[in-house]
Amino acid sequence: MRFRDLTCLVLSLGFSLATRGQALPQGGGDSSGGAIAKAPSGVILVKGAWSSASDSVTPVPEGGVVAGGVFRNLYFGITYPLPPGWIEKYKGPPPSDTGRYVLANISPADTFQGPDRGSILIAAQDTFFAPPARNAVELVEYMNNHLQSDYQLEMHPKQITIAGHSFAFFSYWSPVAELHWYVLAIGIRCHIVEIVLTSRNTKLLDNLVQDMDKMKLPAEAGSTRGAGGRAAPVCIEGYARGENMIARVDPILTDHKFNSVPVRIIIDKNGKVKHIHYLSAFPDQTRAIGEAVSQWKFKPFRKDGRAFEVETGVQFGRWRSQ
Repeated sequence: MRFRDLTCLVLSLGFSLATRGQALPQGGGDSSGGAIAKAPSGVILVKGAWSSASDSVTPVPEGGVVAGGVFRNLYFGITYPLPPGWIEKYKGPPPSDTGRYVLANISPADTFQGPDRGSILIAAQDTFFAPPARNAVELVEYMNNHLQSDYQLEMHPKQITIAGHSFAFFSYWSPVAELHWYVLAIGIRCHIVEIVLTSRNTKLLDNLVQDMDKMKLPAEAGSTRGAGGRAAPVCIEGYARGENMIARVDPILTDHKFNSVPVRIIIDKNGKVKHIHYLSAFPDQTRAIGEAVSQWKFKPFRKDGRAFEVETGVQFGRWRSQ
């Protein structure tokens, strides 16, 4: 297990605090980002594997920012006005090599005058790389079915409408810590986006859910949807193989061979690779994979007589059996 995966899961409360008997992903990572933590025994810290992209223009999932009291993420098409007095104090870790992201970690500022405190975690799971579920409804059911014995279910999984879109929802709490968690999940563009609200005060959590009605989301978002299309590329798992490919050059990995390297690519309407996103790769792997993948050529993807861009995932390096 690598430090970055551990940090990502610790921040992602819906998985790390609530799941029972699940091994933490063993992912690539870099512990040099300033986080302070003691690694458990048996954890290998590997420096140098990081996220990057082939260009700085195309939005990437981890590219969201909080500015002027609003969280915006161009890749997911999310605009979320934060509650008054709430800020992002700390940046989350970069993506893990299982496609897990911490997009934002929101909490009241030190000067906040309200009587109640809590936190808002915005995270995402790439559905191309080892997801525990295929859509938001399945993810919430999975989390509900794997609650640790220390936690108790409060509200059973259901679908609720927020900002005109369907979210999967459930809640649980810890009698010992007297903390409550509201988990909301929605599919957007090849990912399951989670919003995890935490507080000792359920009235505050209810108000935070109501405030989410101010959020703006892409038209394709939904609890059982999120496969792209419309203004975004169409998500197709395993598209970079078989009859879809006209030309392929395999990268030669030399210095680092034994870590898994998840890569997202966007293919334009003419079948050329438009964008490469390396979720977790060493610099030499980025160069080798980029030189090879940029030469790939695909048959243009068409649906109902229209050409679409395609987004898919490719795994390089040594992939762990699940």
